[in-house]
Formats: sequence, C-alpha cells, structure tokens
Amino acid sequence: MILIYLVFFFLILRFTVTLFNFISNPQLTSSGKQYNDKVSILIPARNEAHNIEALLSSVYLQNYQNIEVIVLDDHSEDETYKICQGYANKDLRFIALKGSALPDGWLGKNYACCQMAEIASGEYLLFLDADEIVENGLINNAVHRMKTNRLTLLSLFTNQVMVTLGEKLVVPLMHFLLLNLLPLRLVRLSGNPAFSAASGQFMLFEARNYQQYKWHTMVKDKVVEDIEIMKLVKSFKFRAEALLANGYIKCRMYRNLNQAMDGFSKNMLAGFNYSLPGIFSYIFLIMMGPVAIGYYLNIQLFSFAVSLIILSRIMISVSAGQNPFINILLHPFQMFFLLILSFLSVKKYFSKTIKWKGRTIHT
Repeated sequence: MILIYLVFFFLILRFTVTLFNFISNPQLTSSGKQYNDKVSILIPARNEAHNIEALLSSVYLQNYQNIEVIVLDDHSEDETYKICQGYANKDLRFIALKGSALPDGWLGKNYACCQMAEIASGEYLLFLDADEIVENGLINNAVHRMKTNRLTLLSLFTNQVMVTLGEKLVVPLMHFLLLNLLPLRLVRLSGNPAFSAASGQFMLFEARNYQQYKWHTMVKDKVVEDIEIMKLVKSFKFRAEALLANGYIKCRMYRNLNQAMDGFSKNMLAGFNYSLPGIFSYIFLIMMGPVAIGYYLNIQLFSFAVSLIILSRIMISVSAGQNPFINILLHPFQMFFLLILSFLSVKKYFSKTIKWKGRTIHT
C-alpha cells in the first residue's frame, strides 16, 4: 500500500505541474511594438547540406531586417559551406566561415559558437541550430521579451516536426518530460539554478553580457551545453527565461527512430541533473504505477489514474503544438522507449564516449 500511495502522490504531483504549465501558458507572445536592435544570428553547421537551405531561406525572408547572419562550417564533409557561401554572395548580411581546428578540451558545437560570437556585432546574439525554420515575428517578439523582462538569456523550445512513426514514438518525450516535471515559469521567477531548462535550438543572449562572461567558453567540454549555460546564468544572478516557441520556430530534429534514440540518449540523463536515483525512480513510477494501481485497486481508481494521464497528454500536446490523439494512442509505446532511452543514456554516461556528427566525443 505504501507503493500505491507513492504512485498516486507522484501521479497527482505530475498532473498538477502539467496543469500549472497549461494554465500559465509559458509561450512566446506577439508584440505590437517594433524594434530595430541589431541581432546577430549565429548558426553552427556540420554536415547540414540537407537542412541548412531551408533555415537560411526562412531567415532571408524574415521581416526583421536589422540582422547579420553568421554561419560557421565546422569541417563538414558535404556541400554545407557551398550553400552558405551562396547566401553570402547575394546578401551582405550573410557571412560564411570555415571553422578553425578543434582545440583539446573543446566540443565542436561549443567551439563553433565561441568563434562566431567573437566576430558578431549585434546587440543580441541568437544561436540557432541548422535544422530549423523560423517564422516572421520570431526575432521581434524575442527582442521584446528580452527588453520587457530584462533578460540576459531567453531560450525557446521549438515546435517539433515529426513525419515517421519512429519520430512520433520518441520526439514527443522532450515536451512530455519538460512540461510534466518542471513548472516552466519558475525558470524566470525563481533564482534557484535547480529550476533550469533550456534548448540549444534557440538561445538569445544580450551581447554585452555574453562577451563579458563568454558562456560557451565556460561550458566548452559539456555535451548538454544549453542547460549548463542556463544554470550558470542563474547562478550569476542574471535573469533568464525558457518558453515554448508558440509556432514561431520549428524543427525536424531527426529523420527516423535510430537518429531520435541516438540523439535523445546523449542528453536525457542531464535533464535529471545526472542523478541515477532520480531517473530510475521516475522511470519505475512511470512504468509500474498504472500496473500497480490496476492490480491492487478497483476499477474506479484505475480509471481515475488513466484519466489524469490522458488529460496530461492532451494539455502537453496542445501546448507543444502536437496531435493529442496520436500521443494518447502511442503513449504506452512512448513510455517503453522512454525506458530504453534511460538505460542508453546511463550507459553513455558511464562509457564516457558519445558518437555525434561523425565525431567521437569523450565526456
């Protein structure tokens, strides 16, 4: 019975967090005020020839004009640099660079970001991943948010594009874990670094602060640099915020199940602050909770538990811009893959080795 009480407490707690996130609606909102501050858009790219054209085209068509776009080709083995150079040739706002050799002690993306930041001239530095597409209003609304809340860092969780079944089994877990465990508003409202969340797919910094603290240099060897930077920013008592993108930026992170499993397993443990008891306790309660309730209790209480799970998936899906029906239908299978991802993440953590973008990373 102690297990039953614990399971119900955990289920109700998670539902409460989800409900808070749904009601508080932590989304990037539209601003009627127009800004003209110069924004440097910084894009690290390694073997992104199949993605980078769509991003650069969407940036080129942005209605926010006072931008410079710096793309650093991180020793790609495809046509990435050629595509970027094409945009630099037709628009002086675009700059294509080839990255320097990777120094010892650095990870590729972090070093690429550091190199671009050194030559950026904007009042704000916006780091984007190469597999995204931005919509009109994104930059202006983000600048408005920075100014209104006096932020040092704003990070957005992008809307995820999913095509294959494998993607739909794994990618929704990102928003599920985020909105089911963390009251997202507390990233800004609480100064405690424990309440930290961030996505490297959109990191907007106040340039003067970034140049002073050089945040990517401080996390040069961290695989999950986004969360680590958010923790550092808050530990230095600066204001930061993490929000849902509200459709202003979208991304297709992976193309199939194997890519999704490989990508999420490299950083999932970081979401639990590298706590093995934390991640395995969560997985145990997630997996065994409904089974234990169904076995020991009556149908009414089991129905109550299932109702909370379904309502949570609906609220999370709506907030994330995903299909609630598909996520409810696939929920048992997604939880199975969550279990596998947890073990893979722990395995990579202990092996101290990750393969990513053609590089072997020793963590």
